[in-house]
Amino acid sequence: MPTTVTVNSAICDFIHKTTGRLEGKNIIIDIETPCGKIKKMSRMEVPMMETMDIKDNYVIDRAKEAHACPFCLVPSGVLHVCRMETGMLSKSLSRKSERVSIEFNEV
Repeated sequence: MPTTVTVNSAICDFIHKTTGRLEGKNIIIDIETPCGKIKKMSRMEVPMMETMDIKDNYVIDRAKEAHACPFCLVPSGVLHVCRMETGMLSKSLSRKSERVSIEFNEV
């Protein structure tokens, strides 16, 4: 069963649905999004071994190529999907946690 996460980018008012499934040594990622920049990275075959590092990272490189905004949460959402599909992040723990968030206090 594929992994699906919803990224709610409240700052830009977009909601993105990211789905991934492991096929061999790649994670196939599809992103349903209203954002033109993120649409450029909406179909990816992410090599499993190129998601380990934050600097040399396939997903981050695709986000740079798409000129994603520097505050965009979608690349992080994609990496969460990749890590769940490869077993590096527990699907049951993720389901139990429901979400991760960034809260702006006293801005």
